[in-house]
Amino acid sequence: MSNQASSTGEIQAIVLGFGLAGRVFHAPFVSAVQRKGDEAAHAYPGTPILRSVEEAFSSDADLIVVGTPNESHFELAKRALESGKHVVVDKPITGTSAEAETLAKLAAERGLILAPFHNRRWDGDFLTLRDLLAKGSIGRLVTFESHFDRFRPMPKENSWKEAANPANGLLFDLGPHLVDQAHALFGKPESITASVRTDRDNSSIEDAFDITLKYPRLLAHCRSTMIAADPSPRFLLHGTKGSFKKYGLDPQEPALVTGAKVPPQTDKPDEWLLEKESAWGLLTTAPDPTAPATLVTQKVPTHAGDYRLFYANVRDAIRGTAPLAVTPESAVQTIKLLELARVSSEQGRTIPIEF
Repeated sequence: MSNQASSTGEIQAIVLGFGLAGRVFHAPFVSAVQRKGDEAAHAYPGTPILRSVEEAFSSDADLIVVGTPNESHFELAKRALESGKHVVVDKPITGTSAEAETLAKLAAERGLILAPFHNRRWDGDFLTLRDLLAKGSIGRLVTFESHFDRFRPMPKENSWKEAANPANGLLFDLGPHLVDQAHALFGKPESITASVRTDRDNSSIEDAFDITLKYPRLLAHCRSTMIAADPSPRFLLHGTKGSFKKYGLDPQEPALVTGAKVPPQTDKPDEWLLEKESAWGLLTTAPDPTAPATLVTQKVPTHAGDYRLFYANVRDAIRGTAPLAVTPESAVQTIKLLELARVSSEQGRTIPIEF
């Protein structure tokens, strides 16, 4: 069963959930790439507000965006696909790789788009380092470190994100982003070694992890903690020609949380939220490798991050004019790597990657 929209027609979309995910990461960008959700009604006064998921599944919508708590992702996405809808699912796509595989198979059988919301492939810092690697600016990459640090020493009360559930916790909250970025850059690793743990007092979730993905002649470290008053660099890369260090997070999320409006995407690309020069990364290289003590450090302008591009790609994939950038298969492999990280941590050993 196919539900492909015309190559030019507007795609009718429904966002399930209007918490942080739906309000900040989905509704504004659905609106921006479409040119056109009581809190949702005020934010989007021209948009009908549904009071039950059944209304969404029985509607004429082309696309359903699942932006609800993690443990509900599988059931809601499955029902949406069974209703003939294309689906975007916030990360993690599901709580287990078996569930993710079920969704991927169902979408393929129905001829539907299933897009995991791995939006941080469109972070400005990630786009910048990807460009540096493509240019060979630091030579052959030897170590890659990706940190996403927070300082929340006290568990947040009455939050589903702090509730004990395998689908919750930092590993399945930020882990999908960090592992997906490494996977997008380097592909399938040879092995994984991890420490997944609870560092805070009175915490019910996994609130810290260190994951090392081994590739031929390259180690990729993905790390996150809620106990980092002084955070590590967001990215730290070492190569045979030099190093790249970048602090701070892409400015899109904090701007959106504080009420920034996402401008409509036009045919002419625009840079809607550039990073300040003070936050640019530093590239340090030795122009003459025979004189390694003579180093040159320069600021590297951060590319413009743009989450609109995720939804623009989903739009085009539904219309049949572009391949899907973030595939269900990549999300399945990401969840498998997170599951193997838990196994590695529990058993205290390195796990070969065989999938």
